[in-house]
Amino acid sequence: MGWVMAGHGADEHPHGADRLCAAGDRVYSRAVRRGRLQRRDAEPVPCLLELALLHPDPDDMDWLVPTSPQEVMTRLLRGVHDEVSASQRRVGSAVEAFEWYAGLGRQIQTSAGAEGTAIRVLDGLARIQAAMDEATQACTTEVLTVQPGGIRREAELSEGLHRALALRGRGVRMRDLYTHVARHGQGLLNYLELMGDTVEARTLDEVVDRLILFDRTVAFIPANNERTMALELRHPALVAYLGTVFERLWRLAIPLTAPLPDTGIEGISHREQSIAALLAEGHQDAVIAERLGISVRTARAHIARLSETLGATSRTQLGVRIAHAGLDGSPRGTAPAAPVSVPGPESPTAR
Repeated sequence: MGWVMAGHGADEHPHGADRLCAAGDRVYSRAVRRGRLQRRDAEPVPCLLELALLHPDPDDMDWLVPTSPQEVMTRLLRGVHDEVSASQRRVGSAVEAFEWYAGLGRQIQTSAGAEGTAIRVLDGLARIQAAMDEATQACTTEVLTVQPGGIRREAELSEGLHRALALRGRGVRMRDLYTHVARHGQGLLNYLELMGDTVEARTLDEVVDRLILFDRTVAFIPANNERTMALELRHPALVAYLGTVFERLWRLAIPLTAPLPDTGIEGISHREQSIAALLAEGHQDAVIAERLGISVRTARAHIARLSETLGATSRTQLGVRIAHAGLDGSPRGTAPAAPVSVPGPESPTAR
């Protein structure tokens, strides 16, 4: 409100006529009571001249006379009116702009149909978390998740714990798919114990990449390797397809409460059987480790034990022994039509 000050006094008295400084208030009040004031008495408060609250006496330039309080009030009210009018004009412009943008939005929806928001890219963890929280709040029936990797870290489990607890409170059922390696993580066991019968978990040798599906209406999948970007999918066909993929994997998976099946081959664990099958497919150690959710070092330790158990002294011989044992998927004790090639630790990946 009021007028903008200019000149050297602005730094010392940054205010308008509607909020005088204490010194200006005293000097102006004295001038109003006495009718005029000597110029030297107003030197400490140059704001009064800059705001036109004092002006020179035409009869004697050494004296200053005050602007009447009534005139000051009129000026202030006029300034307020001007500011309100300007604000109203800005509001009117904003409303017009809003209506224009809303019209464009309707045109896009008309031309693109429901697919306009069917796929949304979420860039950054904050946006991903916000979208996940929104989907959690809207969820009423079920949540399906696929969690790749190995042992679930406490930090990963704690990150989504508030959402899981909110879902449990509303009676939403949850089904989670993990790799077999996750069975060895105490954090996952603690999480499932906390959630009770609200969550059902199963495991597989390997699973697809991360997937979270709410009420068969919205799904989230990674959009880059670092998982700092995600896709929010609401297209009915895409969501239905992902739901079908989950159900197929779920039927193949083993309940977390049940033990892993025995391989039937003494000295070979279920994990080593899975590694043998992947070796027979020609995968490199690093790829095997990634798909099973274990470290490369652990994968190589299992391969070494596998070689020892099967009596293989080289990777080539290991491939033959894997085939004869039926660990490559062929009937046990029969040789494959073509030799099974098992890559060495540094060989390129055959996919």
